Amino acid sequence: MHNKFLIVLVFSLVLVSCNSNLVFSDYEAMENGSWSMDNPIKFEFSKLDSIQTHNMFINIRNDNTFQFNNLFLITELEYPNGNTLKDTLEYKMAEPSGEWLGKGLGSIKENKLWFQEKIVFDDSGVYKVNITHAMRKNGDVDGIYVLDGITDVGLEIEKSTQ
Repeated sequence: MHNKFLIVLVFSLVLVSCNSNLVFSDYEAMENGSWSMDNPIKFEFSKLDSIQTHNMFINIRNDNTFQFNNLFLITELEYPNGNTLKDTLEYKMAEPSGEWLGKGLGSIKENKLWFQEKIVFDDSGVYKVNITHAMRKNGDVDGIYVLDGITDVGLEIEKSTQ
């Protein structure tokens, strides 16, 4: 009887600790932990609260084969009316010492990276997000075609609390 109570208690704590502001979450796994430059990650969503402000995050899971301390991404947010917001973003992934900034046990680290802040989805219809890596080595004009060490790319949307 004591064990059942403990299991129920732990399960209840897990449910309570979940993010109640989360309204969308999806991940795309990279085949063999490699992300090809010509393989944009695509997400679609609709039917979000049209009055509430939201924060959007790009989630990146990497392992120890990722060779860089930063990550460049090209993002596109396409509205249902066809307007597109395109941006190039840079994220710090590791300290100069090589220590990963992400969270997680073992060799996989997850980074929750700001994408859009206090955005309102007031158009009805389908929104589309495309994410492509834009990595290149210093001094090289051509980008890195296959980026090793990225295991998953995700998109999260949360209700803004401010």
